[in-house]
Amino acid sequence: MKIVLLVVGKTDDSCWNEALKEYLERLKHYISFEIKVIPDVKNMKSLTETQQKDLEGAAVLKSLQPGDNCVLLDEKGEELTSVQFAARLEKKINSAPKRLVFVVGGPYGFSEDVYQAISEKIALSKMTFSHQMIRPIFVEQLYRAMTILRNESYHHN
Repeated sequence: MKIVLLVVGKTDDSCWNEALKEYLERLKHYISFEIKVIPDVKNMKSLTETQQKDLEGAAVLKSLQPGDNCVLLDEKGEELTSVQFAARLEKKINSAPKRLVFVVGGPYGFSEDVYQAISEKIALSKMTFSHQMIRPIFVEQLYRAMTILRNESYHHN
């Protein structure tokens, strides 16, 4: 099984890229993982918020494969502790989908089409983070979940 983090737009800020690189290096010892970046929508400034979400949403849905198990990372989603996330992840890994895809939307969130296609949502916090920050935060939580599942000492209760 492969876990994919599907994100809209690239990250240029080196501090977030360095943090991401650190946790990607740690994570590779546990599970197959990749980050797939959907390019930013062109001419964003000339589009309404809804138009931008619709274009990003179409690109998200086009990036999915039949049989993918998808989860939106959404501020309106269910909040889980790290231990709860690890347990949920373990269930998904054991159900053996081809890919488990976590999706990060663009600056305005997800289109209605995406919400209709993907019903499962989890929130990393009630607070809102930039799409650049979410990447290392999520990958760290994924790494933490793997260490919890292996009873390693990274996570402290």
